[in-house]
Amino acid sequence: MTPPKKISLTRYLVEQQRIDGLIPGQLRLLLEVVARACKSISHAVNKGALGGVLGSADSENVQGEIQKKLDIIANEVLIEANEWGGHLAGMASEEMDAIYVVPNRYPKGEYLLLFDPLDGSSNIDVNVSIGTIFSVLHMPEGDRGVDEGDFLQPGNRQVAAGYCVYGPQTTLVLTVGDGVVMFTLDREQGSFVLTQENVRIPADTQEFAINMSNMRHWAPPVRRYIDECLAGKEGPRGKDFNMRWIASMVADVHRILTRGGVFMYPWDQREPNKPGKLRLMYEANPMAWLIEQAGGAATNGKERILDIQPTKLHERVSVILGSKNEVERVTSYHSGL
Repeated sequence: MTPPKKISLTRYLVEQQRIDGLIPGQLRLLLEVVARACKSISHAVNKGALGGVLGSADSENVQGEIQKKLDIIANEVLIEANEWGGHLAGMASEEMDAIYVVPNRYPKGEYLLLFDPLDGSSNIDVNVSIGTIFSVLHMPEGDRGVDEGDFLQPGNRQVAAGYCVYGPQTTLVLTVGDGVVMFTLDREQGSFVLTQENVRIPADTQEFAINMSNMRHWAPPVRRYIDECLAGKEGPRGKDFNMRWIASMVADVHRILTRGGVFMYPWDQREPNKPGKLRLMYEANPMAWLIEQAGGAATNGKERILDIQPTKLHERVSVILGSKNEVERVTSYHSGL
């Protein structure tokens, strides 16, 4: 029996552009550049201590978090790979205070790229899965310059989103608004190869992901939901649940896309004036769109994440996403139902 022909990321994107008419040529080229950057980051991650990339960089990002060496390396790789191609007008990163405007010496494109260069940094030194998250927006029409306001678009205006998870395999997960596809890096071939199409998340699940050490700080609706899960078969849900928590959003969401589940990073009372921990535009929006495109749901407990209008570049948000029926249940608890 002849094995199925391998479909590369390039071929897949060309067919999305030429045959299905789903993406413009410039967006196709941009996504290929992002994928190549992720491949470079994957190589750096894989070298680990051999490449001298482990440990702290003795610096902080805009959120006041200690940066790892790989955080800075990944951020530089993404900027250097994308600034010169003519596809972008600007970039924004979780690791940078302000936006990055494409230098005048390069052509200006019609897209904006936002990214978390290396999600799950706390896992770098212990060899647990980490990843890169990215989101693509259109530049507003008629806008000649580039400023922070151009990036402040709700997630429902994304034109592409995805992530690359660096684990036992390097896997690129992507949506352009026509479902979710997964590609695996073939290191011998040197390219990403399509390994799964039409990814779907089961509507029901018996698995949740949350940092249980924060339980005493949660709002009552979140506490109620987790208490019901922990009660198991004898409780109101009538079934046992498993808990998984990797402390890397990329890895936790990848598991949910693969087999279902619900991921929660809710508001808590330690910092009551912050709506949540995760970043709306670098993490929540791209992941919410991927989850929805796979048949799941994503809310902040009160409203759909993709409908939230950002007001600042590094805005934070509470996140509840994954299997649709579980997300709707938690959201209903926040409504007092």
